Amino acid sequence: MSDIISIKEDVYYIGVSDSDIRTFDIIMKTANGTTYNAYLIKTDEGVIILDTVKEEFSELFFEKIESICSYDEIKYIVMHHLEPDHSGTLPELVRRAKNVKIFISPMAIGMLKSITHSDTMDFEVVSTGKVLECGEKRLRFLSTPNLHWPETMSSYLEDEKILFSGDVFGSHYYDERLFDNLVGDFDYAFKYYYDHIMRPFKSDVLNALQLYKRCEIETIAPLHGPIIRSNPQKYIDLYGQWSAKSQRSSGKKIASIFYVTSYKNTQDMAQKIYEGMESIEGVIANIYDLSALDEPSMLNILEESTGILIGAPTINGDLPRPAWELLSCMMLLEKRGKVGGGFGSYGWSGEAADMICERMKGLNFRVPLQPFKIKLIPTQEELQACYSYGVEFAEIIMGKIVEITL
Repeated sequence: MSDIISIKEDVYYIGVSDSDIRTFDIIMKTANGTTYNAYLIKTDEGVIILDTVKEEFSELFFEKIESICSYDEIKYIVMHHLEPDHSGTLPELVRRAKNVKIFISPMAIGMLKSITHSDTMDFEVVSTGKVLECGEKRLRFLSTPNLHWPETMSSYLEDEKILFSGDVFGSHYYDERLFDNLVGDFDYAFKYYYDHIMRPFKSDVLNALQLYKRCEIETIAPLHGPIIRSNPQKYIDLYGQWSAKSQRSSGKKIASIFYVTSYKNTQDMAQKIYEGMESIEGVIANIYDLSALDEPSMLNILEESTGILIGAPTINGDLPRPAWELLSCMMLLEKRGKVGGGFGSYGWSGEAADMICERMKGLNFRVPLQPFKIKLIPTQEELQACYSYGVEFAEIIMGKIVEITL
């Protein structure tokens, strides 16, 4: 068993490492593996456990607990996040610590019952302002929903000035030295984690940062990756910078057109739609050839855009790969308030524009207009219709009310 690591007096790390994992949750690469962090606080009135670990690491997790305390001493469990990598050993821990009380956020009730398969466990719902006092320790709860699940929360150990942040400030980076000032350079993993986990929830990140400002933070103890103790403000500031709203538009609405084209027909449509958008005061229109964009560039453009149109021809009854890739990376995007649509030229069947619109609806975009299609080479009349389509789309993002298509 690994040695027990003390974070501060009577505060211990009881997490585990998964050094061999190379892909996390299907979409994330983990070149250095990851950790499932959990913590234990000892007081003169009992023990508090903060989160658990993935079920397959249960043996090591329980060995660590048993080296510090007996199960009878465990008085409270705080669950900041109930995703399986953090709640996998919770049912067994509840079985062993028979008199324990669990603290969760209001959104976690159903999940807790599903995970433990019990309606009789003792639990309490907490939110910002609630304080757990156990002996000489005071743990203050902070509501931080959607970071990155609706039921997530954080907590702050007051005298020790430790922020137990949940998934916030995490990274998929394993190094046995654990602390940020001892491990290797994990900045790339920290940014990669933010981009894939927190970026879709920038507004919620900013709300959480306002709560954290009320705390004098000396240590950040996240659920993945290194514990940050040398310069926690550096990482708080980075989250603030990455989540800040763009000022580039000077109060105007940004509308972006992305297109992929085979014979310039969809490109010609895109150009006329762009011209229509540009004619509306208060709108900044942009047009991009998808074949020349990488994913980071796509995301930066998408984030600052209120209106997003994707144009593509139909090839073999399907949407071309560059357009699918753009749609795929949209899951990393905060989509609140965004308007979308699809258009394109086709030869036989014309499914591509429909696929774009359906996928954007599935991603919670507002899609108020029908897919806009033109067969083969657009005529002058059809190009004028493209211009009109651009005008209408721009008017919608400026606030025009239309009946949304189903």
